[in-house]
Amino acid sequence: MQMLKVENVFKSFDGNNVLKGVSFEVNRGEVVAIIGPSGSGKSTLLRCINLLERIDNGMISVGNDVMVYTGENGKVMYSPDKELRRIRLRLGMVFQSFNLFPHFSVLRNITEAPVHVAGISYEKARENALELLRKMELEDKANAYPYQLSGGQSQRVAIARALAMKPDVLFFDEPTSALDPELTMEVLKVIRNLAMEHMTMVVVTHEMSFAREVADRVIFMDGGQIVEEGSPHEIFVNPKSERLKAFLRIFSDK
Repeated sequence: MQMLKVENVFKSFDGNNVLKGVSFEVNRGEVVAIIGPSGSGKSTLLRCINLLERIDNGMISVGNDVMVYTGENGKVMYSPDKELRRIRLRLGMVFQSFNLFPHFSVLRNITEAPVHVAGISYEKARENALELLRKMELEDKANAYPYQLSGGQSQRVAIARALAMKPDVLFFDEPTSALDPELTMEVLKVIRNLAMEHMTMVVVTHEMSFAREVADRVIFMDGGQIVEEGSPHEIFVNPKSERLKAFLRIFSDK
C-alpha cells in the first residue's frame, strides 16, 4: 500500500531553485534512505512534505489524503487548514538538532503533543511514553531534563516523542549529524529496530553503511533532483550515473 507520493515538486528560495521536479513514492513498511551532497535539497524536501515549507509546484499526498496539488490554472492548492492538521498528524519528524523543549522533563516532552494535540488522556499518554522510553532503553530518564542528557539520549527521546503520535510515516533529517561515532551507534540501533518492526520511514542520512544495510530503497539527490534511485545493491555496488560514482568515491576514500 502506498503511504506517500511526491510528484514533480519544485521549491525555490529567493530565486534559487532548491527542488527541481522531485518525484518518488514510499510504500507501507518501506525504509527509504535519501543520500547526496550538502545543498542537494534533501532537508528541504522533508520540510516540504512535513508542511514546514510551502512548495511552488507539484503534488504531495499521504495515503489517500492529498495535502497539496497544482491546479489546471498552475496555482498551488493546499487542503483546508483543518484537513492539513489531520494529515500532518499522520507524519512524524525527527530533526538533527533534537528540538526538545528544554523546560520540560523527558516525560512531558513525550506526552505534551498526545495530550494537547491528539486529545489522549494523560494517563494513557504517560503509559505510552514510559513504554517508548523502555524501548529506547531510557526508562530511568523519564524525570530528567534535556540538559541532563547526552546527544544520543536526546535524539532517542526525540524519536520517542515522534512515535508517541503514532505516525504512519516517520521522517529523519540527518539524525546522527550532531553526534560523535559512539552516540551515533545508539541512534542507528533504534532506527534499525524500527525497520525490523516495519515502520515506514524516510531517512536523510550521510551514513552510507547504514543506508546500505537498513534501507529497502536508496534515493541519490544532487542539485535539487533525484539522479538515481534503486535498491542498496544497485546504488552502492552498481551505480549507473557518473555523479553517483563520484559521490560514493568520496566515502570509499575515507
